[in-house]
Amino acid sequence: MVPKPSEAIRKFFPHEPTADQQIFFEAMNGFLSKDSAGTTFVLKGFAGTGKTSVLAALVRALPGLGLRPVMLAPTGRAAKVMSAYAEKTGYTIHKIIYRPKEKSGDGLYGFDIQKNYFQRSVFIVDEASMLSDDRSTGNSLLADLIHFVFQNSENRLMLIGDLAQLPPVGSEDSPALDKEYLIRRHNLHVQEAGLAEVTRQELHSGILQNATALREQVAAKVPTISFHTRGFKDIFRMTGERLEDGLRYAYDKFGLDHTMIITRSNKAAVQYNRYIRNSIFYFEDELSAGDRLMIVKNNYTYMEASDKVSFLANGDFVEILKIRSFEEMYGLRFATLELRLIDYPDEVPFEAKVMLDTLHTEVPALGYEAWKKLYQLVTEDYMDLPSKSQVREAIKKDPYLNALQVKFAYTLTCHKSQGGQWDAVFVDQGFLKEEQVDKNYLRWLYTAITRARKELYLVNFHVQFFR
Repeated sequence: MVPKPSEAIRKFFPHEPTADQQIFFEAMNGFLSKDSAGTTFVLKGFAGTGKTSVLAALVRALPGLGLRPVMLAPTGRAAKVMSAYAEKTGYTIHKIIYRPKEKSGDGLYGFDIQKNYFQRSVFIVDEASMLSDDRSTGNSLLADLIHFVFQNSENRLMLIGDLAQLPPVGSEDSPALDKEYLIRRHNLHVQEAGLAEVTRQELHSGILQNATALREQVAAKVPTISFHTRGFKDIFRMTGERLEDGLRYAYDKFGLDHTMIITRSNKAAVQYNRYIRNSIFYFEDELSAGDRLMIVKNNYTYMEASDKVSFLANGDFVEILKIRSFEEMYGLRFATLELRLIDYPDEVPFEAKVMLDTLHTEVPALGYEAWKKLYQLVTEDYMDLPSKSQVREAIKKDPYLNALQVKFAYTLTCHKSQGGQWDAVFVDQGFLKEEQVDKNYLRWLYTAITRARKELYLVNFHVQFFR
């Protein structure tokens, strides 16, 4: 006899559930028993409310209920976080639902949605607040995810996220967490639940107490910031003069890959990255072995043979192991490097050509006009080949067109940090006028400080923000 879903999940839950968690468990009885197509559940959970614990219990309980859990997230780093708490491999949404295809004529890639062979599966999507539904551009990750999941009507979709976090770039809200929107726009059958009560295990966390206070201010008519750091051992106020000492301490205690600085702009991130390389690590060369880089544009060339990665995604982190060579071609500068993927430790190191021009610019990646010029120059070099198909194949494999676009990864903007967590996080206030302390800034700040797992440093914040 198959147990009730709520009872099965409760057996794997390690604590006495809060009232909110118990409501979620009970809601699973209906969600996991329904057979109608489009069965969807939205779980909205704020920081510190035990969202990861209930999901870990759910993942463990599903096989006993005759269902297969499929864990997905928008980014590789978010998938890694998900894998750790559920003790089951998580994947990026792109890896599971898409296969890349080349668009005609410009060397850029698009996607086709793959055939879905998963049956009686529950697709559990964390960090769903990041999912866009911008159909005007033809790039709706949310719509494509829904289409993929419900190719088989027995599948179910669970969308999980934090409404207080930043919405997708260019959006006011997070469409994937809006029940009415999902019903109206995507014709889904949607249930929802929310986790708002901070769990007993998190009550002594200064990071979460301050995050909760910020989250409660987001809905206020006149939002205010009031940090409380005294008496806590995990949240600190820091001036610019002490930043160097603070960073050295964090790198020594937690390690380079577990420490992050979060800023409000690409310009500030470039400046911080330069400061860290020069003043903390004393790197004098433009690139050095040991440097951490972040991919800033999807690349489909280098990981085709990998079972887990399939392509290098915007936001993936790599470490430079060796520098092979530098060169200049087509008016741009390149380096050939040996790299390893930081978030995929089982992947073997690989050699790749990297574009140096994106390292120091204050824009997210190489602009379209610059890309178009590069494509035209590369194409001209292959025009003497005997057939159009050979020209097309040569362009497709050209190492300069396929060079990785990267930036240094010691500092990220808040949008780039979403889905990730680090043991130590330094959040820089940035230039801030009084009238800029609004709902959007508080959501930015809430998202930034909840990236911190163990220690949070508030850098250069106005003194009036502390009590």
